[in-house]
Amino acid sequence: MSIRRLPSHLVNRIAAGEVVERPASALKELVENAIDSGATRIAVVLAAGGIERIEVADDGCGMTPAELALALERHATSKLPDEDIDRVQTLGFRGEALPSIASVARLTIESRPVGAEGWARTIDNGALERDGPAALPPGTRVVAEALFARVPARRKFLRSPRAEYGACLDVVRRLAMARPDIAFSVEHDGRRVLSVIAAEGRPARVAALTDRALADNSVAIDLEREGHVLGGVAGLPTFHRGVADHQYLFVNGRPVRDRLLIGAIRGAYAEMMPRDRHAVVALFLDVPPSEVDVNVHPAKTEVRFRDPALVRGMIVSGLRRALDAAGHRVAHSAPADIMALWTQGSSVPPAFDGDASGTSGEPVGSQGSAPTFPAGQGLRLNDHRPTFFAAPPQARPTPEWTPPPVREDFPLGVARGQVAKTYIVAEAEDGLVLVDQHAAHERLVLERMRVALAGGRVASQSLLIPEVIELEEPACDRLEARIAELAEFGLELERFGARAMLVRATPALLGSGDPKGLVTDLADELAAYDEALSLRERLDAIAGTMACHGSVRAGRVLSPAEMNALLREMEATPHSGQCNHGRPTWVKLDLKTVAKLFGRS
Repeated sequence: MSIRRLPSHLVNRIAAGEVVERPASALKELVENAIDSGATRIAVVLAAGGIERIEVADDGCGMTPAELALALERHATSKLPDEDIDRVQTLGFRGEALPSIASVARLTIESRPVGAEGWARTIDNGALERDGPAALPPGTRVVAEALFARVPARRKFLRSPRAEYGACLDVVRRLAMARPDIAFSVEHDGRRVLSVIAAEGRPARVAALTDRALADNSVAIDLEREGHVLGGVAGLPTFHRGVADHQYLFVNGRPVRDRLLIGAIRGAYAEMMPRDRHAVVALFLDVPPSEVDVNVHPAKTEVRFRDPALVRGMIVSGLRRALDAAGHRVAHSAPADIMALWTQGSSVPPAFDGDASGTSGEPVGSQGSAPTFPAGQGLRLNDHRPTFFAAPPQARPTPEWTPPPVREDFPLGVARGQVAKTYIVAEAEDGLVLVDQHAAHERLVLERMRVALAGGRVASQSLLIPEVIELEEPACDRLEARIAELAEFGLELERFGARAMLVRATPALLGSGDPKGLVTDLADELAAYDEALSLRERLDAIAGTMACHGSVRAGRVLSPAEMNALLREMEATPHSGQCNHGRPTWVKLDLKTVAKLFGRS
């Protein structure tokens, strides 16, 4: 077979395979062109998720008829005036998007510069159909219709209109986040789904496009080092999500998906967030154009840094400094009254007045001060009256004194106490056992749900007042498509408008939990794993998420009876040695190890 030059229409279709993978990628190219044109308002109109119609209108500089014809030729662009590709400062520069889209769709471009006449040009799957005057305000309007209609091999690989719409919305959201000086609007099937005004500050724009609660649960990032500037907002460690889709990264105003940046974020939040949770951040990195290569991928979503170590160090240190400066508002921070006890080194414990109620005096947390007693009133070893050593009274009836349980031959021993309201301390026949109460109970709840599901259906508990959960429309679409499966777990949902779900019942096994957090996490996991998992795997993922929300939380005080009941159920439950995320639920220190800690042989 001899080598030959491919015809132009085939070259365009091959290029379209790299640039135009789906409606969202075509929309991205068109919106980037609008931004590069100097627009202050960009309006997007979609039909059937962008499969049938994509329209992008802007008030940018516009094009003359000659420029319009040239723009539809391959590798024709106005964005490299000095031919220095190492110093690209615009979003687009390859000159491939418009001819690639025109080769697989019906593309109409109408444009008019200020003070000139408008002109329109229509290309139908590579063939010129119309070239003539048009009436429109200054700016450009691009309409792409019937994407891949004549390329059935590509069209059949598109996802459902709802899925494609969600991808299109995410593209506009990211580009709008990068340019708060531009007003954006999106309509889908005749309904306005996104609208943000210009002249917003960056934190306000990020909050408007992600979660309104982010404004009150985030810190500002501001760091400059060796000509590199890092800005943006970062959610507190307690403000996290189940998937990493809520991490928005920008390099010189360009939305990117870079492993280096994602790894740096994970490193910055290390030891402050569970491994299975992800921070909500929007980071904007501005670097000299010569220090970054944006010509790595045809879709321009990947970049390569000249000094990756510098960039990673900036992100890690910038995030950590901002989180530290916020007063350590991290997960499970101690209440102010508890922290105050550690500063009362000079306080003197009140004398014991003989009252067995245990309510007199204030709690004392002296640092190294020994207790003192009036003469003749020292405590005997068998004196079980409450003293200043006793825990503060709980808001529930308890016996004045409970004899310690007798140690029996249980594998996980008998509960002796609780540390940091998180870990159960148990004494076993051969050592000391520490149990993470949340991780352990999470596994127990999951196994209960699996047993109930194997029996047919998980029992549900109706809410006295149904709760309305506001979500993004694509998230509601995903939940609505799985309503029947979720009902098997006792979670009864209904669609409540375009951007809300109504929770009528929750699984009885979960008790009175947090329906909003549960539904939000389920929507995130469906977005990340729904299409790739089998039904059985999907059900296990749903059960794991529900179990996490229904388990005993760290920070809850447990009674001795509750702690021992948890230990006994762990002994009878399979896989109770690890939680749903792979973390251990208990560890044991044998007696020899404990003896070594105290220098005993």
